[in-house]
Amino acid sequence: MQKLLINGKRELSGSIKISGSKNASLPILAATILCDKVKLKNVPLVKDIFTMLELLRFIGLSATIQKKNGIIQVKSNKKNIKTLAPYNLVKTMRAGVLVLGPLVAKYKKAKISLPGGCAIGTRPVNLHLFALKKLGAKIKIKNGYIVAEAKNGLYGADIKFPSISVGATENAILAAFNAKGKTILRNCAIEPEVKDLIKFLNKLGGKVLIKGRKISISGSTKNLNTTITHEIIFDRIELGTYMIAAALVGKKIILNRIDPKIVKKEIEILKKMGVRLKVNKTSIEIIKSLEIKKINIETKPYPGFPTDLQAQLMVLMIKAKGKSKIKENIFENRFMHVPELKRMGANIEIKNKTAIINGPSKLTGAEVMATDLRASVSLVLAGLVADNRTIINRIYHLERGYELLEKKLKNCKARIKRI
Repeated sequence: MQKLLINGKRELSGSIKISGSKNASLPILAATILCDKVKLKNVPLVKDIFTMLELLRFIGLSATIQKKNGIIQVKSNKKNIKTLAPYNLVKTMRAGVLVLGPLVAKYKKAKISLPGGCAIGTRPVNLHLFALKKLGAKIKIKNGYIVAEAKNGLYGADIKFPSISVGATENAILAAFNAKGKTILRNCAIEPEVKDLIKFLNKLGGKVLIKGRKISISGSTKNLNTTITHEIIFDRIELGTYMIAAALVGKKIILNRIDPKIVKKEIEILKKMGVRLKVNKTSIEIIKSLEIKKINIETKPYPGFPTDLQAQLMVLMIKAKGKSKIKENIFENRFMHVPELKRMGANIEIKNKTAIINGPSKLTGAEVMATDLRASVSLVLAGLVADNRTIINRIYHLERGYELLEKKLKNCKARIKRI
């Protein structure tokens, strides 16, 4: 099994080009079930993307990749479509459940394995099923599979989500796209990735409008024979991760191909912590921070601080003087990186949903274990700032969501290698 070896305490400088968003690419790939020909640009070539492509091919679509420039082309094959997403393809990637909506919408039935992904809490699919039922699907859970059917097709409905869920919002939009009549979704997730999906669907001839946390969908049933081209937005979580890396060990790092308006909350929090940064039109420049300040934050749905950056920010809090706190409001099991950080010398205690970080602590390299995607990268950040050598086990989690991580860090003079 491969491991990452990091020799820390090295000042980094250089520039990093931020990849396309994994979390925007996956629902858009699921949406390709609804149309004929699609060309997607700026797709990050990470493991979750390859798994989703494998799933689309299993269903009966053809998908090709131009690895050199991150272009994926998907074509629909109207014959021999399987309305099945098997366990072996969904077990490692939660986004596999996103094919449920488009399959039921277009083919009136689907059988989808209950999803896997990161072990960061229960993350049930009840909100996905709640929305599909409101649109007229009959659903049962049988032998670990979601079995859905809508013999007469789906019908528009007025649906209010009891709580905000990105995946359920996306699945409901995809299902409603081919439904008869208008659908209104309330209390929706409004993450940039949801907005990118809406932008893509409107290119397919739909009329999807977003206002506050309300989304209205007047779907499209027209046949699209032309190729739809769409460029995926940048990955704001990757950007946030490298912003924190630059704050920890950067001398001068420039992060390119981004839109700073999307990461206002992250910029605001880093500035409050004393991180020196210059925001440009399509880049952010971070220079060596003199002193990191304590802060109290809580994770919230967008535009709040993202749960996917909580583990990374915790590493920066370890360097702050005084007591910092993170309250995790999204997932109930997302502090699994804490024991590993403590092994490296961090002073952290957990009380219910809150992590209390007493700083500054001196981190020392150790052999550690990755537990999920974002926890994995927090250990990389800890390794970069720690004395001596850090070895990270189970790095397959990293491969699910970070494109060319070692190469990007090496280009900024980090000492990191795979063993």
